[in-house]
Amino acid sequence: MQTKQLGNSDLQITPIGFGAWAIGGSGWAFAWGSQADQQSIEAIHRALDLGVNWIDTAAIYGLGHSEEVVAQALKGIAQRPYIFTKCSLIWNEQRETGNSLKEDSIRREVEASLRRLQVETIDLYQIHWPNPDSEIEEGWTTLAKLKDEGKVRYIGVSNFNVEQLKRAQAIAPVTSLQPPYSLVKPAAEAEILPFCQENNIGVIVYSPMQSGLLTGAMSAERIAAMPDDDWRKRSQEFQEPRLSRNLKLVELLQKIGKPHGRSPGEVAIAWTLRHPAVTAAIVGGRNSKQVQGIIGAADFRLNAEELEQIAAFLQQNP
Repeated sequence: MQTKQLGNSDLQITPIGFGAWAIGGSGWAFAWGSQADQQSIEAIHRALDLGVNWIDTAAIYGLGHSEEVVAQALKGIAQRPYIFTKCSLIWNEQRETGNSLKEDSIRREVEASLRRLQVETIDLYQIHWPNPDSEIEEGWTTLAKLKDEGKVRYIGVSNFNVEQLKRAQAIAPVTSLQPPYSLVKPAAEAEILPFCQENNIGVIVYSPMQSGLLTGAMSAERIAAMPDDDWRKRSQEFQEPRLSRNLKLVELLQKIGKPHGRSPGEVAIAWTLRHPAVTAAIVGGRNSKQVQGIIGAADFRLNAEELEQIAAFLQQNP
């Protein structure tokens, strides 16, 4: 699998990284329902076997559990992948979540993540959300200090807009941005992606398949049968009137992928990777079969005619 340099770092990352959101399991606000740890570990191993060289997680995923599962999966692995994680979303003993970019809070978070991940240094440490906005400068200054101290190798952000990126850059260089970007949510193309390209900020997009919606495995019946603690059940994209439009888009992706032996999900991921500003895409997998079904996106290129078909659909179905 080919690699690409991530922004101003020396990290050479594969076009697809393993996303560890869903493997956090149940029992928190943005859970995907229950998840067997052994299946998560098998999914990570399969991704690494297929050439993926980075894992993206966050402290908040499963309230620390995702990081612990990642550490478990990497025990005894000779060629360890890069590990990316995030801070700023915190929780209390009642499992209620909150936001903080205060220095003392971030320092507690990084020590907890290092302990859970069982590493001495985190390859990429990111501010998960720019909340509270008034604390961005304090938060980013703290990440810059952690880099200087060697606790993290590189620092990035997630969900920041251009104005917030500029505020961070005035303090210390931003290695990467993690924005939502998919055929369902292409808004990053307007300002964010061009700004990152101009400023050598690496872009690792999340939810390129819109949280499983564009995989071809989703239907109204399946969504209705989802457990109550699967956050997607409450998402507008998984409800009418948007659901019918999104499933119609999947039909087009199926039509485009079929002659190439590619799944709708792989076509959706490849569409995000075609943008010159995008370094790589975060792709989740809850078992080894799911990982196997999306890995082909890494080297799949959509041709001009296929891109025109997709553009026409988006124009006709905004």
